[in-house]
Amino acid sequence: MHRLAVFSGLILSVALAGCQSTKRPAPDSTIKTSSIVAPEGRQISESDSRPLQMSHETRPHHLAGRTLTVASIHDLHLEDKEVILSFDDGPIPGRTDRVLATLDQFGVKGAFMMVGEMAELHPELARKVAMDGNAIGSHTYRHENLATLTFDVAMKEITRGEAAVTKATGVDVNFFRFPYLADSQKLRAAVAMREMVVMDVDVDSRDYFTTSPAAVTKRTMDLLHERGRGIILMHDIHNRTATMLPTLLSRLEAEGYKVVTLQFKKPTAPAEMASL
Repeated sequence: MHRLAVFSGLILSVALAGCQSTKRPAPDSTIKTSSIVAPEGRQISESDSRPLQMSHETRPHHLAGRTLTVASIHDLHLEDKEVILSFDDGPIPGRTDRVLATLDQFGVKGAFMMVGEMAELHPELARKVAMDGNAIGSHTYRHENLATLTFDVAMKEITRGEAAVTKATGVDVNFFRFPYLADSQKLRAAVAMREMVVMDVDVDSRDYFTTSPAAVTKRTMDLLHERGRGIILMHDIHNRTATMLPTLLSRLEAEGYKVVTLQFKKPTAPAEMASL
């Protein structure tokens, strides 16, 4: 039974190597998604099951910005030096919880686009993400490239993922991101009709490349300097992302950026629901 769980986890981890392109150089092959294997591939010891401890700075932070209430993608208007922190593909123990601890340390919230199968594997962690006040979205059930599927099969993947994340977190799923950003106008309209806001990407951290945490931070800030604002794509399944996040948030704060918190409002009219 354990062998089957580990094998399933290995298959899923390969599928979650990244979200923008189906071709990824040097994927992070250390990720295990089975609940019986530690994230770094080690067998879980007694110390691994203890609550994660993280040192907190005593100085107050000033990174938190406004709360943006949205009913459709057209409401996602950011001002200069405003960012949304989004995390795909989780949750996974040992990494997602480190991301949560860092967000709490800086007093900001993120938007977590969960893979349904991952949420099923780690429901307690998925629920903690929601209970911490973060925006909850779906990223399909098995991280399929929907552009390669028929419309009906793609919709089954979307609805199954939505249901799994809803069950695991205990809250409604109000946001959605297409795996590999592979969408279509028809699918985007269908997602909107399910009262989920499609989350696009402005700044891709490319944390799925096997580079150093410092390189991820630099690349993200360089891209952000070019745009001045935007939705930042990261992945809470990668150790390098959890490691670099405190530095990234410190850089954002030092340069006067603000992290926007997302909040969903139910569309008031069918036309608004169908907005892309």
